Amino acid sequence: MALPASLQHRLRLPAVAAPMFIISNPDLVIAQCTAGIVGSFPALNARPAAQLEEWLERITSALAAWDAAHPEQPSAPFAVNQIVHNSNDRLQHDLELCVRYKVPIVITSLGAKEFVNEAVHSYGGIVLHDVINNRFARKAIEKGADGLIAVAAGAGGHAGSTSPLALVQEIREWFDGLLLLSGAIATGDAILAAQAMGADLGYIGSAFIATREANAEQAYKQAVVDNNAADIIYSNLFTGVHGNYLRPSIEAAGLDPDQLPQSDPSAMSFASGSDSAAKAWKDIWGCGQGIGAVKNILPAADLVARLQREYAAARERLCVKPRAVE
Repeated sequence: MALPASLQHRLRLPAVAAPMFIISNPDLVIAQCTAGIVGSFPALNARPAAQLEEWLERITSALAAWDAAHPEQPSAPFAVNQIVHNSNDRLQHDLELCVRYKVPIVITSLGAKEFVNEAVHSYGGIVLHDVINNRFARKAIEKGADGLIAVAAGAGGHAGSTSPLALVQEIREWFDGLLLLSGAIATGDAILAAQAMGADLGYIGSAFIATREANAEQAYKQAVVDNNAADIIYSNLFTGVHGNYLRPSIEAAGLDPDQLPQSDPSAMSFASGSDSAAKAWKDIWGCGQGIGAVKNILPAADLVARLQREYAAARERLCVKPRAVE
């Protein structure tokens, strides 16, 4: 499909950087956007809540300055992730700031709320909702989301268990709007494959953990470099919602990754942004299955440049005309 106006001619690679709890920060978002992909962060990363306005001011100012200095190569828009689950007592506050700063893209997770979509639409923003199955996808569109993020098997952090091939196919049977695909996308080849399946854009998270701007401890970044798909464990123990995590961090916490108990979904500590939730994600490292492609720790701009080269080479091998960035 044709991209929304806010994305047309602004992407140098058909990709969106996923918002990662704790990891994503203004430095990373600015680097991603100026490199030519959508950068994003969870609103709950700005703590205390008053810090969110500081982040929004810094990001919008930095991108405006970049655009003024580089009119031939403007920055990509940025996105803010809102957890819309009822346990997020910051939602109204954070949403009002997104409206005030006219955040171009809002990514909603863990539920779909019509009032959130209406607020974002009031100033011309777009809402992308992440889903793990076709049923949730239909509900999101019915409630007014503009696009979908199909979070398939292999995605980092909270993720589904459905094959990306199946999930995209089922959604595309009825939905012809903006569709992103998440799940082990860490190369330019994978971005092109996502488009071949029917997605418009790739959605990339874990590869950006191993960047210099990411707010992750060095051991976490190095673990992303040193491990691969076999080292990813799928469990709902830590937040009440199933997700993918790095085996070494689970072992370091004194747990057996192969014998993890099931958690009560009502726990859902991630949504609250509480200190206990932050500690869980700080100590138990979320990560996706695509990290085998990550060989070293780079500036975010260098990672995007690597993805661009790989995407161009893959397209040339297959003689595929580029789309979605035109």
